[in-house]
Amino acid sequence: GTSQGIPVIGCTCKTCTSDDPRDTRLRCSALVRDEDHCVVIDVGPDFRAQALAQSMDRLDAVFLTHEHNDHIMGLDDLRPMIFKFMKPMKIYGEPRVLDDIKTRFSYAFEKHSYPGAPSFDLCPIHPGDVLHIGSIKVEAIRVHHGPLPILGFVIQDQIAYLTDTKEIPEQSVNRIKDIPVLILDMLRKKHHHSHNTFDEAVAHSEMIGAAKTYFIHLSHMMGPTKEWEQLLSPDIFPSFDGLSIEI
Repeated sequence: GTSQGIPVIGCTCKTCTSDDPRDTRLRCSALVRDEDHCVVIDVGPDFRAQALAQSMDRLDAVFLTHEHNDHIMGLDDLRPMIFKFMKPMKIYGEPRVLDDIKTRFSYAFEKHSYPGAPSFDLCPIHPGDVLHIGSIKVEAIRVHHGPLPILGFVIQDQIAYLTDTKEIPEQSVNRIKDIPVLILDMLRKKHHHSHNTFDEAVAHSEMIGAAKTYFIHLSHMMGPTKEWEQLLSPDIFPSFDGLSIEI
């Protein structure tokens, strides 16, 4: 779901009142795990519910695409993992994003913080950086959220995760050309200054040539899933909360 989630508070549109479970959407986050390690991409305000739904019992690192509320406001809910493993949580993001976290979560960085405060190990990354969390390989690439430069991530050279995307630089397109799985932002059908429309998302998918594409960050203005999924080609799919992809 997009920043407001679906249903939107107080809205009675067809999407927000749909009985299709695919039309109930929490804010975007992705969990990547193998037998020994677990990382997440973005921790929005719904992170606690998402972690419980996936029976997450460990977390080794967090990767942030950018600093908007719907992608970072769940950072305080990392505390159970921090307390369980008795060490600060590694947070990977661009320097600008990490500076923003120090401001918004200032209580976590006080010299004498209260005992229940979270603790973070802030790790600056840049486009082109490759990190290994155990056997999980994560590569940062550049995309643009309107005028804001943000990060996309390539997982195990198999999945490209591009949320909040409006433009994809040529270098990034070349990096993920023909990738097996593309997870891509698609907000609504009408123009938006910083998110892909339906047509723009389809065009990006075709340009990249992924074997499979899954659309994320959908708003209620897209309409109920069953009304537009038939417009997609056989290799493009609407995502839904709890979607699991094995690689």
